[in-house]
Amino acid sequence: MEALVEDFVQHVRHEKGHALHTQKTYAALLGRFVRWARGRQHLSWASLTRRDLTAFLEAESQRPREGAAKAKRGTLSPESVYLQIAALRAFYRFAAREQLVPADIAANLSLPRRWKRLPKALTGEEVAALLKPPAREEARDLCDSAILELAYASGLRLAELRGLRLEQLHLDEGFVFVEGKGGKQRVVPVGRLALAALRRYLESARPKLVKPRSPGVVFLTHRGTAFAQATMWLRVKHRARHAGIARNITPHMLRHSFATHLLERGADLRVIQELLGHASISTTEVYTHVTRGHLAEVHRKYHPRA
Repeated sequence: MEALVEDFVQHVRHEKGHALHTQKTYAALLGRFVRWARGRQHLSWASLTRRDLTAFLEAESQRPREGAAKAKRGTLSPESVYLQIAALRAFYRFAAREQLVPADIAANLSLPRRWKRLPKALTGEEVAALLKPPAREEARDLCDSAILELAYASGLRLAELRGLRLEQLHLDEGFVFVEGKGGKQRVVPVGRLALAALRRYLESARPKLVKPRSPGVVFLTHRGTAFAQATMWLRVKHRARHAGIARNITPHMLRHSFATHLLERGADLRVIQELLGHASISTTEVYTHVTRGHLAEVHRKYHPRA
């Protein structure tokens, strides 16, 4: 059973071109199902029925969340169950098409309603505080400044920031060449302040961080290695705390702020879609809900009868 899951993950990797995070998510979710099935004496995919799938999903919906504090523990969220169903549907669609299972028994599994979470953006004052140059100009500080400036200036995802390579920078022309989800490529402009922060980092800080076996990525840790996801996230949190920002800040909030602030200042939604690297305009449209609050605020402030 595990071998067929691996075949599917290889398909997702090489034929679908999905991101590494998506591949790992599929593998983890399907691995959980295989362990559940083995515990009920199912030794092959052919022995499973649709009733088994629904029994598994029922058990999943009641499963306690892992890693949550005792006071906050509860059952899995609809979002987690949604992902599990999506993984089973994608797997069975592939396996049935390749005639590796008798039938696609997951085809009619219904997905639960998925509530869209509105992205949280920083205010202009918070952005200014976060991007304020530090008093010190150690290599780490210059690196953090370059990461933050580029994240806000160009709306890059955390994975794109971590994996950005030197050859993808075109600072004289004012843009970076980004490889996003699924290997999709896009050209993203970089503002003058971000360009200045990048040049300062590349000239004064990165040479001090480079070690003999350092990779060719732009941003390096003090050990000369590429950033792990958690490490970069913690660096952003540390900088936010020192900037006096009380609420929880994540690297993705800079991407949300980039899109929200562009839209509030009149940028076209299609342009923002291209800059963010969204495959569908419907993904970008979530930002229109964010800016409705801004419109209401402007109306209250300026309309004589508001």
